[in-house]
Order: sequence, then C-alpha cells, then structure tokens
Amino acid sequence: MKTHCWVQASASDFSGPLPQPRSGHTAVNIGKSKIVIFGGLVDKKFLNDVTVYDTDNDMWFQPVCTGNGSDGKVGPSPRAFHIAVSIDCNMFIFGGRSGGNRLGDFWVLDTDIWQWSELITFGDLPSSRDFAAASAVGNSKIVMYGGWDGKKWLSDVYVLDTISLEWMELSVSGTIPPPRCGHSVTMIEKRLLIYGGRGGGGPIMGDLWALKGLIKEETETPGWTQLKLPGQAPSSRCGHTVASGGPYLLLFGGHGTGGWLSRYDIYYNDCIVLDRVSVQWKRMPTSNEPPAARAYHSMNCVGSRYLLFGGFDGKITYGDLWWLVPEDDPIAKKFKTASSEGVQERDTTTGEKQEGLREGSAIAELQRRLEISGLQSNPELIIDEIEDKELIHLASRIDSEEAVSNMQAVQALRDHWMKSAPQSITLKELRPLFHDYQRLITRHHIGNVGSNLELVEFGFPGKGASFRFYHIKSASQVHAW
Repeated sequence: MKTHCWVQASASDFSGPLPQPRSGHTAVNIGKSKIVIFGGLVDKKFLNDVTVYDTDNDMWFQPVCTGNGSDGKVGPSPRAFHIAVSIDCNMFIFGGRSGGNRLGDFWVLDTDIWQWSELITFGDLPSSRDFAAASAVGNSKIVMYGGWDGKKWLSDVYVLDTISLEWMELSVSGTIPPPRCGHSVTMIEKRLLIYGGRGGGGPIMGDLWALKGLIKEETETPGWTQLKLPGQAPSSRCGHTVASGGPYLLLFGGHGTGGWLSRYDIYYNDCIVLDRVSVQWKRMPTSNEPPAARAYHSMNCVGSRYLLFGGFDGKITYGDLWWLVPEDDPIAKKFKTASSEGVQERDTTTGEKQEGLREGSAIAELQRRLEISGLQSNPELIIDEIEDKELIHLASRIDSEEAVSNMQAVQALRDHWMKSAPQSITLKELRPLFHDYQRLITRHHIGNVGSNLELVEFGFPGKGASFRFYHIKSASQVHAW
C-alpha cells in the first residue's frame, strides 16, 4: 500500500463558489465527472441546497434546479442525516431529519437536467427515519439498512426497485446484527458490508457484518454473517465514512465514547483500510498531519484521490476541503515543493521567534475555545489541590474506592494522565489538567529559581527554563485537539 499525503485545498485551487460549512450532508459520485452535495446542518440550520464539484474542470457550481412535489415544492425540504444513492445520472434521497422530525419522503434528482421529482412508492414502505445507510445494488435497486425512527434503533433491511418504485422488506434468516444508526454500508460485489454505528441503549459498536442474498439471480437465501478480520481493526465508532477505491475500502473519522472516565465522545481522524485482497484491516501510512478529527463528514473517491469535506467535532462545524493522495501524486508534489521553498526562505532566528509566538497563541486559542481561564503568573493566586473543587470531583470519579484521602485520589488522577495516550484525554479533563500542571510548574519553579514566573508563562521556554504540558509536544498537537 502506498504512503499517502494530506493536502488542504484552498479556494484558489478551484473556480466557482465552494460549499458552505456543514455536517450530516450527503455527497455522491455521479459517473466519473461529478460529486453532488446535498443538505446538511450548520448552526442548527438545516439545508437543502445542491452544490456540485466538476472533477474534470476543478469547478464548483450551484445548479438552478427545477421540479415538482407535493404542496408545490420544487425539491426536498431542508434536512440532514438522510440517505443519498446515485444510479446512472440520478441521485435518490430518502428520509433524514429536519428539526425534531424524522422524514420519510422520497425524491430523485436528474443531474442531466437538474430536475427534482418526488416519487410515490408502494409496497412495504419503510418508516420515517434518520441516520440510516444505503447503497446501490446493480443499476436499478437500492438497499437500505437500519436507522433511528425517533423511538427505537432499527435493524430492518429494505430493497427499492427504482424502476417499479416498489419497496420490499427483506426477510433475513438466522442471526441478525444488533439495531443501530450512524453506521456505514458498502456494496462489495454480491455482499453488503455494514460497520459500526450507535446501538440500542446508546453503545457505540465496532462490528463488521456481511449480508448475502441481495442479487436475485444468485438465488441465495438472505442471511447475515459477522466478520472478524485480522489486522489493525478500527475502534468502535459511528458517523464515519467508508470510501471504495480499487482493492481497498478506506474508513475515516467518526466518533466513539470517551470511556469510563468521561461521558463525552472522542472524535477520530485516522485512516484504516480494509484490504479486499488480503482480507484484513490495515492502517494507511500517511506522511504528514491529518485534518482535524470529525464525524458526519463526506469522503469521495476521485480516481486515485480521496476528497474530504465538512463534518462536526462536537463544537465546530467544518467547511474545509482536503485531498488524501499518494505521495507521487502531482498535488502532493506541489504541496511538498511549496513547503520546502517556505523553509528555505525562513531566517533561523526569526523562525524561532515566530514559532514561540505560534506556540503561545496556540495555547491561548485552545484556552479560548474551551473557556478555560487564563493561566495565572502570580503564585499566590494558584490554589492548592484540596481547594480545587473541579480537580477533586474528577479525581473522585477515577479512584473513589481505593483512595483514602482527596490527595490520594488526586495522585491517582495524575498517574492516569501520565499513562494515557494524548487522544484519550477528553475535552472535559483539559481545564483541570491545565490548572494542575500549572500548579506543579509553579512549585517546581519557585523551588529552583524563585517566584518570578513570567519566564515560564504558558509552560514554554524562557531563558533556558523549559516546561511542557503532559500531552502537548508542539503547537500542531494543540491545533489537532
């Protein structure tokens, strides 16, 4: 497997207006020349715009769509977390959420003439739902699995014939996957693969299942099989994407639970590949820093490249565009050339000063986003551990049974932080971690060089003194958080 490189795209790389930030949207490939983005959510506003990327001309545009539906609507109402499937020149849309309402309407957009049509279907009609997942089967059918109907997680399978417009609920024998939403589905030859999702009661899953019996000509009895593959499997997650490119399925992003220490979710930005040849999980080797972690984004395959757009990390809705390309791709070579030229032109002394400013501003920006009060440079204003209620509360949740005193619980929390991987530290822990680390720095510094703390404000070097936070080695790690 080739090493890949992340390259952030800019407006100057394209012509036309770029899509606005969003998450929970869909982006489908139409043939080999178009990617069509529809809907999504930003700042609690649901969207129903259509934005198109012309891959041949590196051009974005917003087509003027015509159409007709019930109540005189031109196209689907604003929504997010719906399904979108492309067959030939058509993009089919079903369900999703608008505000607190789950939707069950069905639309098709003809991308040759940019015309919407609301479709009246019959048969075993699926219930209104969001967070379902679907894929094309051949050139005339769509299979949809799971979702959330507002009351329960679903594990049903529906097949739609896009010619007759008849839905059929697939009767599946044997063991079936637990109900879920926010999962991914991918049709690989004759099998539908599903991975992950959030299940009944709220747990996030990391299981992989295959469904057979979708191809009518094969006369197979529909049935699920759970696959347990070797290799470096992804962690449990939902809201991720799976893009198919050649012999690989590329899984990116998503979010999982923060573990027993925190009820807050962890967002991912790792790249895991399911190698269809060796039938095992692998980590895709990348040569540089990935984009910010996120979920409910889109990832499309464009030849040998992947295009990432949008997403949400629990606080921020993204509108950035990133290419993931092989290192020998012209985009990667252009990026490396620009980077090396920038390094050659930089004066060493000036560069060190600028790096120091970036480090400081990175911490300041992180404090602002997390609403963490500024670090105090006066040791008299730094409170002891036993008076730090936030620290004591967090510590008591870690070692409540074994700790005899509050100080023992605090030490257990510090030991936990020292042993934890950076990505496992949750946002909720950062404020007590920052304040506790400053407390330790203050005591150490006063014991060695007196009470002038201005030299080590923010924990960065000053006249030979160097202190670091537990899990921050550079400003780039701060931005990644």
